Amino acid sequence: MELFFPEAARSIDLTQIRFLQQEIFTDVTAGDRHKVDILVETSLKGQPGLILVHIEPQSYVQKNFNERMFIYFSRLYEKYRRKILPVAVFCYDRVRDEPDIFGIAFPFLDVLNFRFYKLELKKLDWREYIHSDNPVAAALLSKMGFRPEERVRVKLEFLRMLARMKLDPARMELLAVFFETYLKLNREEEEQLYRELGKMDKMEVDAIMQMTTSWYEKGRAEGRAEGRAEGKIEAKREVICKYLARRFGVDSASVQDKVQQLTEMETLDRVLEQLFAANSLEEARAIIWEELGQNSY
Repeated sequence: MELFFPEAARSIDLTQIRFLQQEIFTDVTAGDRHKVDILVETSLKGQPGLILVHIEPQSYVQKNFNERMFIYFSRLYEKYRRKILPVAVFCYDRVRDEPDIFGIAFPFLDVLNFRFYKLELKKLDWREYIHSDNPVAAALLSKMGFRPEERVRVKLEFLRMLARMKLDPARMELLAVFFETYLKLNREEEEQLYRELGKMDKMEVDAIMQMTTSWYEKGRAEGRAEGRAEGKIEAKREVICKYLARRFGVDSASVQDKVQQLTEMETLDRVLEQLFAANSLEEARAIIWEELGQNSY
């Protein structure tokens, strides 16, 4: 609400909200059962009484969706007898012009003029949201309008946003899972992403890599307590090897073999930090060999 409908958000008391149980309505004539996705109880600032906010995400095209929103509204009003703010979030993968009104009228009388907020994610320009500090903006970049050739850039800006926001690990992981559900890079795109990281400011890249490494380590570290330390070291080795492969290509295989000989987490952290500043495979090799106390030539 704060990100996409700020005028409404300023009037609603977002500090006092309660998520209600999902409502299921049965269409007796059609034999269908419909479920209200998100229903929140809150209030308006400075006004007595409670209101409901009904948010309906829609991931596929459905004929007469505006009529369905009205039916949900009327059923909710019949049950709760409160003011209801309806919001539809359209998140399918192509641009459409969805109506945000449902009306019934005669030539002599307008009987009904029902309206609802609508959010059509595919119509949004992702560039307009990359400077936001709202976590929702980061997650929904993956559903906004971007060209196929911009996929890597969108993922990169998503990582930059998370690193800048410094959220707790649980929230960062949740956002990352959501993002990758809808925008998962292929191998070639991942390699391009790492090349782009190599061009960025070192401190920013360090923050991104520390964040993404923590997600990877979390999965590797789940298991027996005595195996966790080794799991973290192995995860860090794999991150370094992936970076070398994507930054310098298959020619880095001999260097990757040497990475397996590094056994201390502190050493691996130091190596990863120095590798971001390496501009060639020779420089990367020198960094690894120095840590091993060997001559790289």
